[in-house]
Amino acid sequence: MYETIIVGAGIAGLTASIYAARKRMNFLCICKQFGGQILESGEILNYPGIVKTNGFEFMETLRKQAEFNKIPIQEGEEVGRIEKRKGGFLVISDRGEYHTKSVILATGARARKLNVPGESRLANRGVSYCAICDGPLFSGKDVAIIGGGSSALEAADYLMQIARKIYIVNIGSSFTAHEYLIDLITSQEAVRVIPEANTTAILGEQSVEAIEYEQYGEKKRLPVQGVFVEIGRSPNTEFLQGFLELDNHNHIIIDCHTHTSVKGVYAAGDCSSIHEYQYVIAAGQGCTALLKVAKYLQEI
Repeated sequence: MYETIIVGAGIAGLTASIYAARKRMNFLCICKQFGGQILESGEILNYPGIVKTNGFEFMETLRKQAEFNKIPIQEGEEVGRIEKRKGGFLVISDRGEYHTKSVILATGARARKLNVPGESRLANRGVSYCAICDGPLFSGKDVAIIGGGSSALEAADYLMQIARKIYIVNIGSSFTAHEYLIDLITSQEAVRVIPEANTTAILGEQSVEAIEYEQYGEKKRLPVQGVFVEIGRSPNTEFLQGFLELDNHNHIIIDCHTHTSVKGVYAAGDCSSIHEYQYVIAAGQGCTALLKVAKYLQEI
């Protein structure tokens, strides 16, 4: 029986794993994809101790750190259910079953979709949810970024050196991003902001040709060759329905100690009810969760 199983290997799960390894705990980290959402990040300028990096470089640094600490990671494995059992929990994945005294959930979140006509059909044919991954495919082309938060403007920042013209289609009247990003992006000649615009369809036969949107009661058409959907994230918590308490947005409800509604189960990062999608917060929660697990194990 493991002392703890950490589900997820993004910044929260990896931080918890580093602390577990340093404590010489008998633990296991299970993840569908190493790094989680880190690879989707553009420039990272606000992580303490690192002046400037990007998602790919940051992920590679974390992988080296995981190897240095000999973290037992089972990559490419998806947890589908967790059950309370005598003496702990049973973690059930698509590869097997594991007994553990405690669990740290760090499953992160995924890109939210528009759910408009043409989106699914044109996915990977001009519709993308990751500017870092797919941006180079749109060199010299006109693209639309749907969204008004930091992720949308970070995508614009990355695409400025690639795309010819960038349209930021924002359903709101103003941005909800970091101030420095707003100042940076809105001052660029290649960027045009379209406020109070609700995207209603993505058009194209073999690939994206345009988007349709409504603005001030009028339907409009915008010719573009690429669409980057940046409207937030949905937590990866579907498999936890009925096992512990989730909030209205399906985030895992935690207290300030990362405790969930089930004793012995902790949560950290974007899957938790903190609703603040920052790497430094996820890392802090991952650390807190592991330290609380250590204390819990001493008490049982």
